[in-house]
Amino acid sequence: MSHRQHTLSVGEKAGYGAGDFGFNLYWTTLSSFLMAFYTDVFGLAAAAAGTMLLVTRIVDAFTDPIMGAVADRTDSRFGKFRPYLLFGGLPLAIAGVLAFTTPELSDSGKLIWAYATYTLLMLCYTVINTPYSALSGVMTADSQTRTTLITVRFIFAFACGAFVNKFTMPLVAYFGQGDEAHGWQVVMGLYGIAAVLMFWISFATTRERIQPVVESSNPRQDISDLLKNKPWLILFLLSMLVMMTVTMRGGSAYYYFTYHIQRPELLGNYLLMQSLAYAAGALAAPFLTQFIDKARLLMILMGVVGVLSIGFCFVPADQIELIFVFNILISLALGPKSPITWSMYADSADYSEWRFGRRATAMTFAAATFAQKLGASIGSAAMLWILAGIGYVAKQAQTDASQQGINLLQTLAPGVFAIIAMIVVSQYSLTRDRLATMQEELEQRDAT
Repeated sequence: MSHRQHTLSVGEKAGYGAGDFGFNLYWTTLSSFLMAFYTDVFGLAAAAAGTMLLVTRIVDAFTDPIMGAVADRTDSRFGKFRPYLLFGGLPLAIAGVLAFTTPELSDSGKLIWAYATYTLLMLCYTVINTPYSALSGVMTADSQTRTTLITVRFIFAFACGAFVNKFTMPLVAYFGQGDEAHGWQVVMGLYGIAAVLMFWISFATTRERIQPVVESSNPRQDISDLLKNKPWLILFLLSMLVMMTVTMRGGSAYYYFTYHIQRPELLGNYLLMQSLAYAAGALAAPFLTQFIDKARLLMILMGVVGVLSIGFCFVPADQIELIFVFNILISLALGPKSPITWSMYADSADYSEWRFGRRATAMTFAAATFAQKLGASIGSAAMLWILAGIGYVAKQAQTDASQQGINLLQTLAPGVFAIIAMIVVSQYSLTRDRLATMQEELEQRDAT
């Protein structure tokens, strides 16, 4: 077996997955609770919070390609990507505590603080997450092994998501003792320590095996190659749409149960079941991709998500069991999308090397993260602007129009984005047979 087709041990796969457990102590917290924190604890108006999230995330998204270029050109005894796991965790932990600190400032002062600390948090996240994502592209070139590796990664991610969704609010209440602002600081400090340990485990257990034969010395050439890489362009748009779907579902759940269902005590179990269903769906990805090409499978799954989400909006607020059933079914269908799409990004990096004779793995994954952050920023901002437009007032009883709008944010809106994603992925062209042919030719080039 060639070094490109290296079979990974269970320990190396688990070690890689541990890294995403660390990242999801942040990502899940931001996706599920950041908007509620800013409106109901920090004290920002919904419209101002929406604009802040859009501006800061767009700025942050543009740092991803820069970090990708830096990581691709890193040369150390630890490799290109692994050093960032060793040294990047502590700054991220400090930034996380600052972002969830509520200072005694005026409204304008708080808004400035939010802009500054959230930008810092996402910059630190980018510095470590972009190389981590790229690492999966150089551990092995075998497409099915990559799918398994990324599946393990997202099982860890969704397991962490289940923990964060279930226990974050109780932990905030426990450590805050009536002071939610203080509780958030303590919880984010604990999450930061745990994340650092996870990153160190990932660093110690993984190896970089694929080295580019020809590498561009100019980052602009990397970007030019991506813009001519049709499979990557399709994945870029797909990632944006999927992230808008996931962000709408996760971010609106707090408002959905607090103000529409008026059963906030059910939120933790709802998000827990959502994360567990995501994990179960992700676990099925390697099995499903043995029989169905990745792009075709994604088309089917996103179509199912779209239909179920649209049907979800007609479920009455008092039908709790049915609400949970719809949530679980939609999450099961969404679960495989993460390991599948990320393994497809690695395949698109191979396509770039095959097509142009150059490989910029970190840039490929950085641009993927760019798409995710852009989709998340648009989804979050749109949701908060809609809340402001329908008259949402924090900690108050909502009008009928506001309640119905919150219902649609949790149900219909994600379904529409899922249907559009299904149409986009239908244009993806890297089938299993084509990938096998590409790998044979790349191995022949390595040999010569």
